[in-house]
Amino acid sequence: MPAIAHPDRNFKYWLISPAIFLLLLIGLFPLIFSLVVSFMRISMLETDRSFAGPVNFVQLFHDARLWQSLAHTALIIVIALPVELLLGLAMAYLFLDTMPGRQILISLLVLPTIISPIVAGATWRLLFDNRYGPINQILGWFAGHPVAALWTVNPRLVYPAIIFCEIWQWTPFMFLILLAALSNVDRSLTEAAEIDGARFWRSFRYIVLPAIWPVMSIAILIRGLDLFRIFDIIWALTAGGPGTMTETISVYAYVQGFQQFETSYMAAIAFLVIALLTVIVTFAVRRMGLAK
Repeated sequence: MPAIAHPDRNFKYWLISPAIFLLLLIGLFPLIFSLVVSFMRISMLETDRSFAGPVNFVQLFHDARLWQSLAHTALIIVIALPVELLLGLAMAYLFLDTMPGRQILISLLVLPTIISPIVAGATWRLLFDNRYGPINQILGWFAGHPVAALWTVNPRLVYPAIIFCEIWQWTPFMFLILLAALSNVDRSLTEAAEIDGARFWRSFRYIVLPAIWPVMSIAILIRGLDLFRIFDIIWALTAGGPGTMTETISVYAYVQGFQQFETSYMAAIAFLVIALLTVIVTFAVRRMGLAK
């Protein structure tokens, strides 16, 4: 009787090994190379590739501009993220029930998210233009006199302009995710709560929120990480100005690496960002109950 050939148990790993190798090559090689470069003294004027020790990392803790850029990043996150979440949730509730033209309206609302952030920032810069932008003209109609607001230059207006653009582009992202989560909530539970006399906020807190929290927490985490590395809109609108007032950590790293050509110092900044994000993500995952 011929022997039965047993399939190779490792065959599935051999099938996926090329893809894993390619991913590791693309992901790990730049990371390891940047780590090596961060311990050198490579700049526009000096190309010393010898081991320099933690000189660049020590410089990070004495760089006031770096910590200011982190504060600017945190400010944008603290304001934009809750607003996007609340607006997205309100819009999701609005479109939860059937209405005429619902699919068309949802498609139109999602359009900002498919626009490249650098294009969106450049477009809003034109809209905010002092002389030819329609925003100042519309404000002038309501005010009854010409309005010459310098949205991208005035220190009092530059952050509202940036945050407004960010909210405009990414609130639909929160809206779509929360709409999908709300659509899967058992309607019978909320209807039973209404019959028992529970108000909207009580029903939302004890029935709806626990049901959508796993999805909502993922959306918050994704948008928080995206806001932490915000670059395109700020670069298109203000390029970090006026001065360094709107310079986020991503903009500062770009300036150090590609304008001042401090390559090793930029690599050290990159690893500081990686360390901060690792701590933040670990803490957030545990607090949100995503880790089992």
